[in-house]
Amino acid sequence: MKKVVNVLSVTGLMFFGAIQSTFAQEATEESRTFHQELKLRFIEGDPQFMGIVLVALILGLAIAIERIIYLNMATTNTKKLVANVDDALSSGGVEAAKEICRNSKGPVASIFYQGLDRVDEGVDAAEKAVVSYGGVQMGLLEKNVSWLSLFIALAPMLGFMGTVIGMIDAFDRIAVANDISPAVVAGGIKIALLTTVFGLIVAIILQIFYNYIVSKIDSIVNNMEDASIQLIDLLVKYKK
Repeated sequence: MKKVVNVLSVTGLMFFGAIQSTFAQEATEESRTFHQELKLRFIEGDPQFMGIVLVALILGLAIAIERIIYLNMATTNTKKLVANVDDALSSGGVEAAKEICRNSKGPVASIFYQGLDRVDEGVDAAEKAVVSYGGVQMGLLEKNVSWLSLFIALAPMLGFMGTVIGMIDAFDRIAVANDISPAVVAGGIKIALLTTVFGLIVAIILQIFYNYIVSKIDSIVNNMEDASIQLIDLLVKYKK
C-alpha cells in the first residue's frame, strides 16, 4: 500500500512538475515575444526603409533627450529669484542684485542680469535689454526642436514610401508569375505593411516627446515674461 502511495505521489509530483515547466516555458516565450517579434519584423521589412526610419528614431530621441535635459536645467524658481533680487536691491544696490543673478542658473537669471546691467541708462533701456535678451533666450530654448518635428513627419512618410514600393514589388511578382495567388503577392504586401507600421510607431514615440518639450518651453517662456514684468517694477521702485 505504501509503495502504491509513493508511486502515486512521485507520479503526481512529476505531473505537476511537467505542468509547471510547461507554464514556465510559455511564460518565458511570452516574455520574449515582444523583442523577438520586433526583431523578426524588422528583418522581414525592407532594410532600405526600415533602416532609415530607425535612424530617424535614434536621431529624434537624441534631440529629445538633449532638449529635456536642457529645459529641466533651465527651469528655476522665479519667485525665489525675484525675492532675492528685491532684497539685494534694497540692501546692496544693483551690484548685489547682479551678483545674485550671476550665481543663479537659467534664462530668467540671465535676463535679469542684462536688465540690471542697463539700469544706469534708465528704466526704458533696461526694459529694451530685457525684451531683446528674452528673444535670444527663447531661441535657445527652441533650438533643434524643428529637427524633431522634421523626424516626426519624415518617419511615416518613409513608411508610406516603403508601402508603395512593396505594393509595386507585389505587382511585379504577379506579372512575372502570371498568377494572383496569395503566395505570390504576400511578400511584397508584408513588406509594405511592416514599413508603414514601423514608421507610424516612430512618429508616435517622437510626437509624445515633442509635445512634452513644447509644453515645457511654453511654461518657461511664461515664467520669463512674468518675471521680466516683475523686474521692471522692481527697477522702477529702485529708481524712485
